[in-house]
Amino acid sequence: MRLEPTEVPCDGRRMALKIIAATGLALAGGAPPTAADGNVLRRRIPASGERIAAIGLGTYETFDVADAALPALQQVLARFVALGGQVVDSSPMYGRAESVLGHLAATLGTRDRLFLATKVWTSGAAEGIRQMETSFIRLRTRQLDLMQVHNLVDWQVHLATMRDWQREGRIRYLGVTHYHASAHRQVETVLRSARPDFVQINYSMAERDAESRLLPLAQDLGIAVVINRPFAQGALFTRVRGRPLPAWTAEFDCTSWAQFFLKFILAQPTVTCVIPATNKVQHLEDNLAAARGRLPDGRQRTRMAEHLRDS
Repeated sequence: MRLEPTEVPCDGRRMALKIIAATGLALAGGAPPTAADGNVLRRRIPASGERIAAIGLGTYETFDVADAALPALQQVLARFVALGGQVVDSSPMYGRAESVLGHLAATLGTRDRLFLATKVWTSGAAEGIRQMETSFIRLRTRQLDLMQVHNLVDWQVHLATMRDWQREGRIRYLGVTHYHASAHRQVETVLRSARPDFVQINYSMAERDAESRLLPLAQDLGIAVVINRPFAQGALFTRVRGRPLPAWTAEFDCTSWAQFFLKFILAQPTVTCVIPATNKVQHLEDNLAAARGRLPDGRQRTRMAEHLRDS
């Protein structure tokens, strides 16, 4: 199958809509969806007041796949939409991920229900424009919800282009990203000087550096925060492997370790959205469940951190 920006045949759209409807039952083993769209926690984007679902979907590695893996990923994306998910984050750095995402969204007919985010990762204005234009083609869209400067590469040049495109209506929001705590001071400098709509940073129970300065700064400046690496690249699951989930997590409607880690992050009111990556429907459902029910309060977060430290 060639992933080209072509129209999806009507028969393909009909089949895709059947898949979306079926995911509410078949993929859950015959059970109804765990919650309707309205029950998903949504957080406000400070720049506009728009609210988006607090658990999104990353595409690093998981969407960089061969054609044989597309049917399984189509089920993942369909289930994501059926359960109220919106934000899907990608990058030209992620191999085929943008093309795969664009193909699946077009096949399912779900573009209008998604909040598509991608990045520019190159140097120079002309090359940045070329790369961003390519992302529009790969994602099969005329407007992107969020364009970000990946790892701050040539951020001043690219943000200038993005602001022009934002005024023209080609992108709705602009932002900057980084995935490592060593760059947090540089990120802080960029936030103070450029005041982007969004910042994407690493934050988890294993990497809490952002708590001291970046999260409070984003709150003060009115910048939406997207969190990457919420499971510390799987290291958190390794630490609790074979250990039962504490019974007291029921106090904040937590039923799995994935929800434990995600609810800890979402308990930070500054966090707008968390983007765990997965290519498995059962993991997707588990992740999205973290955006339902109660969140831990300050006392409970302390207890969670202590429990993990003792693991």
